Amino acid sequence: MPDFNDNSQPVANPGKVPRGLLQTLFDSVTEGVFAVDNNFRIIAINESALDTLGIPIHNALGRFCRDVFKTDICEGHCALRRVMDNGTPLHGVSASLLGATGEMVPVTLSASVLKDAGGNIIGGVETFVDLNRIQLQLEDLGSALPFQGIITGDPAMKQLFEILPTISLSDTSILINGETGTGKNLVARAIHNLSSRTKGPLITVNCAALPETLLESELFGYKAGAFTGAVRDRPGRFAAAEGGTLFLDEVGDIPLDMQVKLLRVLQERVYERLGDQKPIPCNIRLITATHRDLTEMVSEGTFRRDLYYRINVLNVDLPPLRDRKGDVPLLAQKFIEQFSSARGKHIIGLSSATLELLMAHNYPGNVRELENIIEHAWVMCRGQVLEPEHLPRRLQITLSGGASGGKSGFSQLEAAYLTQALERHGWHRENTARELGIHRTTLQRKIKKLGLIPPIRDGRSSK
Repeated sequence: MPDFNDNSQPVANPGKVPRGLLQTLFDSVTEGVFAVDNNFRIIAINESALDTLGIPIHNALGRFCRDVFKTDICEGHCALRRVMDNGTPLHGVSASLLGATGEMVPVTLSASVLKDAGGNIIGGVETFVDLNRIQLQLEDLGSALPFQGIITGDPAMKQLFEILPTISLSDTSILINGETGTGKNLVARAIHNLSSRTKGPLITVNCAALPETLLESELFGYKAGAFTGAVRDRPGRFAAAEGGTLFLDEVGDIPLDMQVKLLRVLQERVYERLGDQKPIPCNIRLITATHRDLTEMVSEGTFRRDLYYRINVLNVDLPPLRDRKGDVPLLAQKFIEQFSSARGKHIIGLSSATLELLMAHNYPGNVRELENIIEHAWVMCRGQVLEPEHLPRRLQITLSGGASGGKSGFSQLEAAYLTQALERHGWHRENTARELGIHRTTLQRKIKKLGLIPPIRDGRSSK
């Protein structure tokens, strides 16, 4: 991929930018994207932008951007001209452009410059979000709710929903993999609701939240006199889940001695309370979840191999929010409506500038982090629309190019492209660099500059 900011890389003639890797980069994002040379002629454009305009690519390349997009700011307040004059990126600019239907389409856009190896401005890049498309998604929330509490328009998530009814009907153990905050508990609830045990209880245990000394008594219960303070019999979570589903969240945090006892339950369908040697029959369906790499834990000896195979008969993988950014507007609107309904302060939605900032964030805390962000903004808002100033301060600074350093529109695209390349090679730096045709140290420098976050386990261990 051409690097317009790295002196170690050759810069293509801006008038002859090949579609190749740059086009692949542009087409990998849902936002509309196009690039121009110094004469404001379009040198690259992605499929999303072409869809909004309703034109083929040959009707865009080589033409002046003002003749293709025909926005209401082209003449007097052109965003590209402003950034190319002063070199400062713009974010969250509101505008309207002539769409495929002949009507003006409201958009929010960002713009930044392209530079050659000598730091000279050779063009610009503009990204825009079609707010009509976002609004249609929001109006279609009903069709995006295949299971209670789960909202998505993401193709990978929809494929998951297609198989959930099938895997829910059996009593086979299911392991849900996903980063913290991706909604593993919601998927577990959906599986329970779709199963033959839906009339039975769904009992959830967060194994990471219980100290090792309490976990056994919580799961299996105890007899009176089993330990100091045990003055009466107490049933555990297995007893509470009888006839229904037991969901063990963060199962990777269970200590080894407890893993042995859990394995016995799965093998023999019986358990014993603390202080009691009488086996108790167990009729539950077990669902487990973790953000850890259990295969690595098995190889390290911190998770039993036999237990791993018992709980991992069926497997569900939840993608992180950064890999399904199209769900951000849907989820944000859902949270706004939830807070407004529960707390009596009515807020309609969020502004295009706020949406721009939310779409640019990487969400290391996933859906839970987005919910916290929206709750903060909802509390701070005194009007009916969430504005950028209502967002947490750290988010405003990071995404506006302040002290924490924001990403330009092009950098966002570069980050998306590099992340996809790294994921194809399991974050193996040398293999990724070889595919991209750059040196490994250059790739490492880009990862650091763009703030890319590797997974818990990546290809660095097998350089």
